[in-house]
Amino acid sequence: MFKIVEKRKLAENIYEMKIAAERVARSAKPGQFVIVRTKEGGERIPLTIADYDVEAGTVTIVTQTIGFSTRKICAMEVGDSLADFAGPLGRPSEFIHMPKEELKARKYIFVAGGVGTAPVYPQVKWLHEQGVECDVIIGAKNKGMLIYIDEMRKVANVHIATDDGSEGYKGMVTGLLEELVVKQGKKYDECVCIGPMIMMKFVCLATKPWDLQTTVSLNALMVDGTGMCGACRVSVGGKTLFTCVDGPEFDGHQVDFDEAMRRQAMYRTQERTAVENHEHKDCKCYGE
Repeated sequence: MFKIVEKRKLAENIYEMKIAAERVARSAKPGQFVIVRTKEGGERIPLTIADYDVEAGTVTIVTQTIGFSTRKICAMEVGDSLADFAGPLGRPSEFIHMPKEELKARKYIFVAGGVGTAPVYPQVKWLHEQGVECDVIIGAKNKGMLIYIDEMRKVANVHIATDDGSEGYKGMVTGLLEELVVKQGKKYDECVCIGPMIMMKFVCLATKPWDLQTTVSLNALMVDGTGMCGACRVSVGGKTLFTCVDGPEFDGHQVDFDEAMRRQAMYRTQERTAVENHEHKDCKCYGE
């Protein structure tokens, strides 16, 4: 059992939890994920690691109440325990393997959308610790949905975009990205984009004419997390790969996003039915 030692609400329906998981914390690297289950026989939920503290023996996850199982996770409180917290899984971000001097000569731009801001944070934090300067665009529908702003400002140059203009640039992250690259003439060696699938698609469409290497994380496709279920199949450069074992990060210019979005929508009917059935029950059963 893995105890929840801290919990805080980041935004509407978005919660951060620190989990006591010493061995996972000791082995975790930026870009990896964990598989979480609230109880024996429960659904396996893949969540990208949002932070880890080796000394404290904790791993941080951020969860949004989208479906039945994520609602159950978010309803848990400090002192409750998860049945499973398996990881770290997946391949770490490629840049952690680069020689330090080569890495320090590179300039990164990160584009984070919504809950995708959480898994961007450990990558930027790790690069900051290596002496690498990063720019980060954080996008959300409105000011109230922005997360990890203060944490990110400690380790990077932060630029904010909101759809309604309630904070920072008014418009999509692609517009702000164009503002930095085209209008301000900023030069980057790589763009790392994590967020909703449609956002990643359009960021990749924007960066391709600039010949800007773009890495995306397809963690939202995963179900089983071991490569056995096949639900996270994705076409990358014409080859069929598995997000959980070959990723979750890929060359965004090679990803077939239309296929990925169709696959992501496969279980929406079942998920909606599960949520609707559960809403007829007392909310206390979330933790059961």
